Amino acid sequence: MNNKRLRNIGVIAHVDAGKTTTSERILFYTGKNHRVGEVDDGATTLDYDEQEKRRGITINSAATTVFWQGTQINLIDTPGHIDFNIEVNRSLRVLDGAVVVFDGVAGVEPQTETNWRLADKYRVPRLAFINKLDRVGADFHRVVGMIAERLGVSPLVLQLPIGSEGGFRGVVDLLGREALVWPSDVAGSPMSHEEVPAELGVQAAEWRTRLVEAAVEQDDAVLEAYLDGREPTPEQLRACIRKGTLSGAFVPVLAGSAFRNRGVEPLLDAVVHYLPAPGEVDAGQPEADPDGPLAALAFKVEAEPHGTLVFVRIYRGTLRPGDVVLNAGTGRRERVTRLYEVHAKRHEERDQVEAGGIAAVVGLKETWTGHTLCDPQHPILLEEISVPEAVIDVAVEPKTQADQQHLSRALQALAKEDPSLRIRQDAESGQTIVSGMGELQLEVSLEKLRSRHHVEVTVGRPQVAWRETIAQAAEVRHLHRKQTGGPGQYAEVVLRVEPLPRGAGLRFESRIAGGAIPREFIPTVEAGVRRAALAGLVAGYPCVDLQVSLLDGSFHERDSSTAAFELAAAAAFREAAALAAPTLLEPVMAVEVVTPAEYLGDCIGDLNRRHGSVRGQDLQGKAAVVRALVPLQEMFGYIGSLRALSSGRAQYTMQFEHYAVARKSALEAARGA
Repeated sequence: MNNKRLRNIGVIAHVDAGKTTTSERILFYTGKNHRVGEVDDGATTLDYDEQEKRRGITINSAATTVFWQGTQINLIDTPGHIDFNIEVNRSLRVLDGAVVVFDGVAGVEPQTETNWRLADKYRVPRLAFINKLDRVGADFHRVVGMIAERLGVSPLVLQLPIGSEGGFRGVVDLLGREALVWPSDVAGSPMSHEEVPAELGVQAAEWRTRLVEAAVEQDDAVLEAYLDGREPTPEQLRACIRKGTLSGAFVPVLAGSAFRNRGVEPLLDAVVHYLPAPGEVDAGQPEADPDGPLAALAFKVEAEPHGTLVFVRIYRGTLRPGDVVLNAGTGRRERVTRLYEVHAKRHEERDQVEAGGIAAVVGLKETWTGHTLCDPQHPILLEEISVPEAVIDVAVEPKTQADQQHLSRALQALAKEDPSLRIRQDAESGQTIVSGMGELQLEVSLEKLRSRHHVEVTVGRPQVAWRETIAQAAEVRHLHRKQTGGPGQYAEVVLRVEPLPRGAGLRFESRIAGGAIPREFIPTVEAGVRRAALAGLVAGYPCVDLQVSLLDGSFHERDSSTAAFELAAAAAFREAAALAAPTLLEPVMAVEVVTPAEYLGDCIGDLNRRHGSVRGQDLQGKAAVVRALVPLQEMFGYIGSLRALSSGRAQYTMQFEHYAVARKSALEAARGA
């Protein structure tokens, strides 16, 4: 496959912006599907999981391959709900470009901003598709303004809508100076090329001038010719737009209504014209050489009835069945037994996948999300995939003895598929605690326990996933020495603990010099520290955002052991952390409330009563939008209160923002949880 004729793209959006509907139309117009799948009917190709069909939302990212204008497009449709943000995160890590779908009424929504920041992090060029322009209240130009203001980018408008709301029927193609009109809503009905409507003539000329002036700045020769009065050709403009899109100078903006089958073909043209081929954007990856030593990243693990599928992006080299690859994360070798090209739930076997490609691999038993697979003779470690914080806990208990035997294995399988799930044992109660990003994610995961793994559990009430940390540095020396009838136990360690910025996690380093502690005992010191940190200091919650340094120690030739050093390290950590002003952290959520204006005051008052701080408010059509930061502890049961305040007319979204030092009332709640 010629890499220049390949696009690896994702479709991302806030929930209900029309992302899966857009993806389904792409499948139809490229000939992959011969009928249109509708989300409301549970008949989509990409939302094929039973829970997705029942809930009407995307839960799992789904991959497929289509062709347009001789170009292969590997497309991944991602979830829009914040609880499943890990799917967007790991997809963007391996994609070359993205189509960001915006609701023409709501504009830039909270999850759009989160996804946009992820795309910035992974340096993914984007197109913006303003969807649902047939809906009451849709406003193309307002959404363009929101893209500039909220996302901090320069939108490059390529199209203007013709008609509004129910009268939306097409777009003005500013590059081609023509109107593209869809006379019918029927999928596949031909698009007609017409003159630009007279009432849009002046507006179209103004926007085209803006487009041309922004585009020609990307090429000195074209800019010089333009300043000399020579109009650039459409080919020159497309090349300039492509260059600016790949560099991030601007984001091309297109218009349409995927549900009404308007605007999909020009969107596909834009994907081919403006989004990058593999290796075309320098994102710190190996050169996309199919003949080079293998370098691939595992970005998704999926349990299938016939075995575990590991989805990989090949950055360099060629992968074939039978190949032995090195997992650079674990240092172990694994054998590839089969390779598949994936089309949602259908898999087509392949005899090789070259650099730039995406495939599913069977046979990898110890490969997890974020692991690098490479040629054993040419080790390389690619940038891993960051995993979002878990902020909600539930306790689960097996209902029967048979369930008890299978629960641990089933939970580990779920955690392997979804690395944003955390599984731990509560040190005091002995309960199994499952942590996630939100109540919906936990609900979906526990349903998988029942439906897929046939394990029945009793589930406790959702609780805040508290964390603990320290406020100052402390240093202790601890000697662990026991003498019994047999061999003794001897281990001495000197530990220093120091606070780190929020989000840093727990870091361990050894500064041992001169063999004060033999090298083989250092990992067990770290294991002891991490075990003690997991048990907490204030209220039994895991400790985060601190540095633990092993400074010194001593050992005994006969009585020192790994067990002795692990016990010494755990005790030293507890002593040092107790002297370092331990404190509780609580998750704070970014909350966005959309309410009719007459209920605005009541909504703000309710957020204030919940210890929230309002960050801003603006208008969205006739509705008011309030953005606030609120402790998660105060948000349980919020939807009922909001409906009561607004006669059922307001709605809200929330997502994790950061951990903050807990309030006194929260501290009491955590200790009593």
